[in-house]
Amino acid sequence: MTTGRRVHGGRRRAERRRSRPHLGLALAGGGPLGAIYEIGALLALAEALEGADLNDLDVYVGVSSGGFVAAALANGISPAQIYRLFIDDGVDAVLSPGLFLRPAVGEFVRRALKVPGLLAAATGDFLRQPFRRGAAASFATLGRAVPTGLFDQRAIDAFLVRMFASGGRTADFRKLGRKLFLVATNLDTGAPVTFGAAGFDDVPINKAIAASAALPGLFPPVAIHGQYYVDGALNKTLHASVALDEGVDLLLCVNPLVPFDASSAAREAPLTVKTIHQGGLPLVLAQTFRAIIHSRMKVGMEKYRRQYPRADILLFEPDREDADMFFANIFSYTQRKRICEAAYRKTRQRLLERRAVLRPLLARHGIRLNIERLADPHRSIHAALTAPRSLSMRSPSMRSAIRDLGYTLDYLEHWLAAARPRRHPEGRQTRR
Repeated sequence: MTTGRRVHGGRRRAERRRSRPHLGLALAGGGPLGAIYEIGALLALAEALEGADLNDLDVYVGVSSGGFVAAALANGISPAQIYRLFIDDGVDAVLSPGLFLRPAVGEFVRRALKVPGLLAAATGDFLRQPFRRGAAASFATLGRAVPTGLFDQRAIDAFLVRMFASGGRTADFRKLGRKLFLVATNLDTGAPVTFGAAGFDDVPINKAIAASAALPGLFPPVAIHGQYYVDGALNKTLHASVALDEGVDLLLCVNPLVPFDASSAAREAPLTVKTIHQGGLPLVLAQTFRAIIHSRMKVGMEKYRRQYPRADILLFEPDREDADMFFANIFSYTQRKRICEAAYRKTRQRLLERRAVLRPLLARHGIRLNIERLADPHRSIHAALTAPRSLSMRSPSMRSAIRDLGYTLDYLEHWLAAARPRRHPEGRQTRR
């Protein structure tokens, strides 16, 4: 860890927010694995930072998979509820990573239909100038038939539409009770675009999430108002400046991807490979990608501290020797739970280790660091998922209580549904 507009009742809420420090959250990308880490870190922050309600911050910024988490928080979905949607293997786990790997059949078909025409044109061009152009130059146009992405985001988009359409949530940036910004990259200009900002706040939140998470090569670019957008991480890793430009006094940042230090990790436990290159191209590319985005983020963080000297910035990241984060199989529920639990424990550990610095820093923003809870060596992520937040916290206690009550009732309902006898096809009843 590194230090460094609701429609109804808007006037009263605005007055309350002006009377206290402005708090913000910036979440970087990292695919499903990154979201898993962020959820664990946020669960730790939610229970340790008394006075900072992660569902009632002033500004949220999300990039790629961080956009999904940021949008959920801004819509009042607690970190515990996000855990149940994305990580838990119970009846609530509806957002399986398998949804991210559905083939982009439509893209494949559209590109395949272009092949006959492109092939005819390339053949004619080659026959007209066989020695001057050469086969390689003439047939290079066949590259237009290569799909722009392997996987389809439509199943994810359908899930987001359903999620934002229930429980008093919204897919309209303008109807949120707080500022949400999701960053993508305009494919034709290379410029970053901040959905949720003026001029781009009419785009549905689910569409903005898809655009921000459209990693080139994996997902086709997302068309919005005649323009095509891809992953926002192409320009910056975190885009924390979007929140800092809104005047936040304290910005919490979570970056889930760091370069892996295999030499340090090997000293603590044996690895599946001695060196990264032994893992083949996938591991080499993973390390390369992590090194590039992390180096760029470090430069950005130093720049933020110079440009926004009055703002406090807290950055939470995994350890570089964390082998679980580097070699993780995100399609295993067991591993997903373990990674999330590790992020929860590591974040708690960092908070406790830096309590001497953090306590006065957080106190300036009306936040108390719950040392008693952090010092409990037996506390697990299960406690953060089941224990409602205390009403004595200085965050908006009534809204927190209502969310916790809703979560408890929802959890009870699903538990009863799982325990309810089901009828055998022949008429006999059996227990689930």
